Amino acid sequence: MNIKRLKEAEAVFLDQYPGGFQHPDMLAIGKKHKMDKMIDMANEDFSEDSFADQDAIVDTMIKMITRSSMVSLFEKPKFRDFAKSLNHQHRTILAQGMREQLHGNQEQGFNMVLDVLLTGKIAKWSLISICPVYHKPFDEVFVKPTTAKGVIEAFELNTLQYKPRPSWEFYKEYRSMVTEMKTHVDSSLSPNNAAFTGFLMLSMGLI
Repeated sequence: MNIKRLKEAEAVFLDQYPGGFQHPDMLAIGKKHKMDKMIDMANEDFSEDSFADQDAIVDTMIKMITRSSMVSLFEKPKFRDFAKSLNHQHRTILAQGMREQLHGNQEQGFNMVLDVLLTGKIAKWSLISICPVYHKPFDEVFVKPTTAKGVIEAFELNTLQYKPRPSWEFYKEYRSMVTEMKTHVDSSLSPNNAAFTGFLMLSMGLI
């Protein structure tokens, strides 16, 4: 990890946006993403008690992905149509996988969700990482391919090798790297992990 480059990015970003994500321009961007509303929805609709109704969980995934500003417009309808077409067995696995991902064995849950997405050839990083980052915005990370590849290159995260097919090994290491990077910069750059990776994305154009 190139900490010197990270500190340079921090300095340039804070020079342009004093106060980090409290700067008016950043607050305006934040409103467009409706993070607070999405976080509240995730914590309510993905509470442990909610998983008693597995059909409702799949419907919540559709709703959350459809409303997310971070998921591409091309992927939203593909996921919606795919999820609605699932048979009972795959809907059960998808819901149980989400439960494990959020409340239990994360690796097992990640792989269960991945297996279902693979059946529809829509195993995309955005689809598998978006719900967890709304549910635990300070712990989990949203993996946007262009951002992840750029961050790996710009900040020399040499232990990481990005691949289009999601894997728990990459996710865990990327999350660990993001968590470490946050410790080296001002806290105003990380009101949540989605914002912090947004800073990393924006800073690549500044340094």
